Amino acid sequence: MFLDYFALGVLFFVAIFLFYGIIAIHDIPYEISKKRNHPHQDAIHYAGWVSLFTLHALWPFLWIWATLWREDRGWGFTKIQNEQHELHHEVFELTKQVEKLTEKVASLEAGMAMHTPTPPTSEQKEDS
Repeated sequence: MFLDYFALGVLFFVAIFLFYGIIAIHDIPYEISKKRNHPHQDAIHYAGWVSLFTLHALWPFLWIWATLWREDRGWGFTKIQNEQHELHHEVFELTKQVEKLTEKVASLEAGMAMHTPTPPTSEQKEDS
C-alpha cells in the first residue's frame, strides 16, 4: 500500500518536473536575447511560446536568432561591409595606377619611335 502511494507521488513529481523543465527550456533563447539586449527579444519570447505548441520545432531557430545579435557589433555585417569598401577603394587606386602606367608606357614608346631610325623596307633596298 505504501509503495503504491510512493509510486504515485514519484509519478506526479516526474510529470511536474518535466512540465516545468520544458517551459524553462523554451525560455532559453529569450534569456539569451535579454542578456544581449536583442532588438527582437519580444518576438523571440512569443515565438518561444508558439514553439511549445509545435513541440519545440522552432526552438533551434530561435536560439540561432537570439545568438546572432551582439550589442557591440550588431548583426556582424558592418565589418564585412567596411572590408568590402576598403577593398573597393584599393582596387580603384590600383586601376588608376595601371592607367597612369599605361599612359607612361605609351608615351615612352612614342618617344622611342621618334628617336630610333626605321630600318629600310624592301622597296627602299631595291632603289639603292
